[in-house]
Amino acid sequence: MTATPASSAAAPPVVDRETWLRERNELLVREKAHTREGDAIAAARRQLPMTLMPTVTVRGPGGDTPLVEVFEGRRMLIAYFHMWHDGKPYEHQCEGCTFSTCHVQMLDYLHARDVTYAVFCQGPYDESAPFAEFMGYRFPWYSAKDSDPALADGRGFGFIACYLRDGDEVYETYWTTGRGVEALMTTYHALDLTVYGRQENWENSPEGWPRVTGHPWRLNGRPTAQWSRPGVAPR
Repeated sequence: MTATPASSAAAPPVVDRETWLRERNELLVREKAHTREGDAIAAARRQLPMTLMPTVTVRGPGGDTPLVEVFEGRRMLIAYFHMWHDGKPYEHQCEGCTFSTCHVQMLDYLHARDVTYAVFCQGPYDESAPFAEFMGYRFPWYSAKDSDPALADGRGFGFIACYLRDGDEVYETYWTTGRGVEALMTTYHALDLTVYGRQENWENSPEGWPRVTGHPWRLNGRPTAQWSRPGVAPR
């Protein structure tokens, strides 16, 4: 992955501050409308009906673990279903799932709201758990490779599922995939505030804006986040 050097990239027109503030405030009206619509959608999301999960297990450091125990005593659970390529080295594992999960490092705020975050990996535990250790992940890591198919329910890995615990019963309350997974990607939300955005080819940006060449989540053959891990050769 490479990007156009900033010094050679195009830039917005320069205007006086009064003009800039006027146009910024015009955009703010649209941003506030977007926020209010997002709040309304979130309210509808909270009021969706839920569905009872069958008794299923995932495999963790202690062996087979009932889904209800993944909550770690909390009321809610967010689970990311992580793709895995059996037998492949770390640099050949899913760059999108790496991009999603590497952002989730501070768990305190979730725990303060009675939420546990965990990953359910598509691959075997003994093979994938060392990858989580290599990446420095602080969240619980489980394998769903041999779990009851009802857990994924026919959905391809690379999605988020949310659950509610009522005693020993677990209900699925929501799930999302594709662009919905961007809820975890704080880097994207930050880049969206900058003048050049995500620098990806699908974005509606003016001619001359910098664009990433190659895979947007890979750098020199590895998922980008791996380059900062101990033991990886310098770029």
